Amino acid sequence: MLTPLEFEKPILELEARIADLRQLAENDGLDIAEETRRLQQRIDKSLSQIYTKLTPWQRVQVARHPNRPRALDVLNRLIEDFTPLAGDRLFGEDQAIVGGLGRFRGRSAVIIGQEKGGDTASRVKRNFGMAHPEGYRKAMRLMDLADKFHLPVISFVDTPGAYPGIEAEERGQAEAIARCLQRGLELETPFVAAVLGEGGSGGAVAVAAADKVLMFEHAVYSVISPEGCASILWRSAEHASDAAEALKLTAADLSRLGVIDAVVKEPVGGAHRNPGISIDALGDAVEIALRQIDADGLPGPALRHRRRERFLAMGG
Repeated sequence: MLTPLEFEKPILELEARIADLRQLAENDGLDIAEETRRLQQRIDKSLSQIYTKLTPWQRVQVARHPNRPRALDVLNRLIEDFTPLAGDRLFGEDQAIVGGLGRFRGRSAVIIGQEKGGDTASRVKRNFGMAHPEGYRKAMRLMDLADKFHLPVISFVDTPGAYPGIEAEERGQAEAIARCLQRGLELETPFVAAVLGEGGSGGAVAVAAADKVLMFEHAVYSVISPEGCASILWRSAEHASDAAEALKLTAADLSRLGVIDAVVKEPVGGAHRNPGISIDALGDAVEIALRQIDADGLPGPALRHRRRERFLAMGG
């Protein structure tokens, strides 16, 4: 059962009518094929009209949809023989970041993913995808392994931001994020990052300082959440829609600005309506990105230099 978004309610009403018709057909043996076909056509047309005209704030809502593909969904579908690795070897394990070794379409790789959780219990366990310092230090440890064994790094970004609690600050949150970002820039192996849903602030870019940055069509990627921006500029979160417009956080905006390299198309109605097709499309985009990096034939130091220059040039 999909969680309805406010602007999707007309579609959900049509879907409810189809469900009612099917229930009637099951009970009374009625022929409902023509009626359901007609209603489905209306649904498809409405979805297409709505999703081609989404405002930035509506895209934020889609990016946060609880049924949207998450990092573990992507790992389970795209990564074979995944072996999770836990802990930062300094403090402890952080469930908000999953990572380890696996094979992506026959190629060994280091995988890093930010996981929000799929239900109440798992969201609490994963801290809603908001990592503590040990999560970023675990990511650094995985990047060290990638460099040591000459493996590409693939990261899946989905977080509202790093955890802002006192205990995280006491353990060096800002330093951990900065060093994780620095480590990504220093890699001498291919690095591809993909934004699945929310790419929030430094908590996201810490694991996305990549050679190629991909982004789902309805994902968002921003220096701050719209609500946080509105609270600072307008002193009220009620202006979140205005902030979303000003932040240029959509995939189309970021592609035009050169912040990301490719936009991964989602099925009509968003990735939450067909996660399998969406994840497969993402897998194709990651494979293309890795092949492009390989085709450039750059040795490790040159690859590292190009990646650093790419990020230093942003905003210039």
